[in-house]
Amino acid sequence: MKNRLFFQSILTLLAVSFALFVHVAVADSRNGATELEWDNLIPEDWSPEKLMDEYNADELTDDDPRAQELMEKLQALWKEAPVIPELDGKHVKLPGFVVPLEMDEQSIGEFLLVPYYGACIHVPPPPANQTVHVVTAKGHAFEGQLFDTVWVTGELKVEHLSSDLAEAGYRIQGATVEPYEE
Repeated sequence: MKNRLFFQSILTLLAVSFALFVHVAVADSRNGATELEWDNLIPEDWSPEKLMDEYNADELTDDDPRAQELMEKLQALWKEAPVIPELDGKHVKLPGFVVPLEMDEQSIGEFLLVPYYGACIHVPPPPANQTVHVVTAKGHAFEGQLFDTVWVTGELKVEHLSSDLAEAGYRIQGATVEPYEE
């Protein structure tokens, strides 16, 4: 049952992450940042759904030895998900959900930004290229709540972080964080 739930979560995440075509980034006239969508962080030629197809994941049962093999391969694939080196050093604005790494009673100074609610805690974490390690600007910690939807603005670095919750392929240091508004 546990494996079936994991595979269903993975299939759902794949559908959410890869169903949309890569969109062109738009310049945000207020702060000069390039507004990105999550698809902009994924190389066009990266397609983990091939692995799912190779194993016929929809047909696997919990007691199938191939299910554990597939789970291990997916975890490795997520951890090593490729990033887009050309994004390094770009001033960007990205929406997402907050998964705190460093916080006190009133604010969050360091967190993972992820594309969907519940990532890393309630469901498996997204691939490394869909996770951004955010460190807020000194003295400007985010005063929000767990899993708030926010806009993060700052310089995007192609930099790997490994934490207990997830692997991140990108980092924004000195970020400004504001509540999400369309």
